[in-house]
Amino acid sequence: MTQMTSLVPPHGGKGLTECLLQGAELEAEKKKAQGLKKIELAPREKGDVLMMGIGAFSPLTGFMTKADWKGVCEKMLLSDGTFWPIPVTLSVSKEDAADIKEGDEIALYDSKYDEILATMKVDEKYEVTEADKKFECEKIFMGEGTKTPEDFWKVHSEDPHPGVDMVMGQKPVNLAGKIKVLSESHYPKTYAGVYMRPSESRKVFEERGWKKVAALQLRNPMHRSHEFLAKIAIEVCDGVFIHSLIGNLKPGDIPAEWRVKCINTLIENNFVPKNVVHGGYPMDMRYAGPREALLHATFRQNFGISDMIIGRDHAGVGDYYGMFEAQTIFDKIPYATEACPTPGQALLCKPMKIDWTFYCFKCDGMASLRTCPHTKEDRVILSGTKLRKMLSEGGEIPDHFGREEVLEILREYYASLTEKVEIKMHKAAAG
Repeated sequence: MTQMTSLVPPHGGKGLTECLLQGAELEAEKKKAQGLKKIELAPREKGDVLMMGIGAFSPLTGFMTKADWKGVCEKMLLSDGTFWPIPVTLSVSKEDAADIKEGDEIALYDSKYDEILATMKVDEKYEVTEADKKFECEKIFMGEGTKTPEDFWKVHSEDPHPGVDMVMGQKPVNLAGKIKVLSESHYPKTYAGVYMRPSESRKVFEERGWKKVAALQLRNPMHRSHEFLAKIAIEVCDGVFIHSLIGNLKPGDIPAEWRVKCINTLIENNFVPKNVVHGGYPMDMRYAGPREALLHATFRQNFGISDMIIGRDHAGVGDYYGMFEAQTIFDKIPYATEACPTPGQALLCKPMKIDWTFYCFKCDGMASLRTCPHTKEDRVILSGTKLRKMLSEGGEIPDHFGREEVLEILREYYASLTEKVEIKMHKAAAG
């Protein structure tokens, strides 16, 4: 019997498609995996395996075919018509590809933890040329800040985009096929109490009687602007899910364990506990701006989220994207339209669009461009990049930029570093 729920259904119309094995099936697959050819996973691929394992990437159950890859790049649609905004692919060397035939089973290996994370039946292998990689980068990463391919590659040569570097660094052959996930790696232990599967977040929301749930995406410690966004959502929704990325970031970003500590401290001191849940997920950032905002909404739907908070420069990097391009892209995508054959294949999680937020001395509180009539000189412009730069250089933090209990944790982190990483400021973050 299907359990009745008031939450938004998982994306894709197939329920949560969890690839993580359990019990006797898991033990049998682990034994079989020992005799299979090992393919080492890149960090981004590892995160994608784990997201498919816990059902966060529903309805995906494996790495994409060439038809899926092309459809996602060009139209943000899988070959069956399901909405999906960013490719999820597995690449291997020509040497490894030569040893693998379609129909073979392989083991997906995490060398950092010396662990086989998953097995995979290879349904298709296809070449990915340098031209294919450039095509993917231009479709996925090019935004209003770099309007033409020529401009995009010129900016990248001067200020490399970490997501572009990941794609261009992929090996020349992609393997497609369904996976069986054997482990959640170190995440359940390292982030106990924060790491959460979609089935678990849904259970929490249902127990609280929530129906309309907003998510706040975080890859930085929470500053006052983040706090304000979350509290706006609490006012108009049943609750807010502060959802931290605990996978890999780019150099200069603050490690997950420190961010989790900051967020927990801020929640304890500044939120009504019954109205907020803090969770973590194991994906790597792609820094794809608008396309990544769509991905964040897509997999948040699987966690039970109906509304995705989208503020200024969501998932952006450098000056690649327009400040609110991650909001306007939601107006251009297929929802329940002719593009998606059934409503379950369209994106149901909607954007909660919020304007530029800041502390205003004349307003005597947090405000936005929609509510504050005062000038730039009256405002403390808040940015995660700006905060990291000031802390890394030992600078003074302006009043009302962050909560003091959070800043103390961050000062402790920066004091512990033996090597400093340069933090580059892009135009908007510089205020």
